[in-house]
Amino acid sequence: MCAEVVVLRLGHRKGRDPRITTHLGLVARAFGANRFILAGDEDEEMFNGLQSVAKSFGGRLITEHSDAPMKWLKEFIKTGTAIHLTMYGLPFRQVVPAISKDLPLCVVVGGSKVPRQVYEICQHNLAVGNQPHSEVAALALFLDSFIVSAPQFEDARLTIEPNARGKSVLDRDESE
Repeated sequence: MCAEVVVLRLGHRKGRDPRITTHLGLVARAFGANRFILAGDEDEEMFNGLQSVAKSFGGRLITEHSDAPMKWLKEFIKTGTAIHLTMYGLPFRQVVPAISKDLPLCVVVGGSKVPRQVYEICQHNLAVGNQPHSEVAALALFLDSFIVSAPQFEDARLTIEPNARGKSVLDRDESE
């Protein structure tokens, strides 16, 4: 497991992007990210939704807003590795094995228009494909290949039991 995994979402627009950004946060949490930083419009409602999921299904995802994401990113790369997911980047499966798991990792996921600076600041610009695609899919594929196995949340109130048909949800509060 990596020292720390942070997902930085750029360009969030509260009226237009809440579903995509929420899904980015859900994927970040499910695949073991420690922090989710939102740049763009502040969206406390979206953060509350992510915290509600963590409360029910376990884990801890620190959520925060940044008014100065480029400044934050420049500071981060002094001690960590920044990955920018973009369809213009190098094939991610070729680069992932060379990324250190001993350093903090920031995965930058763009929004409507990614500033040119991001391509220059990040140590790696990676693509899950060179066609237009979902940033949620890109984040899931990258984290799955980097983290290797999704974390188990010991503090989960609700757990899903794999089931070929139907739904099996265990509620720890009901079994006590």
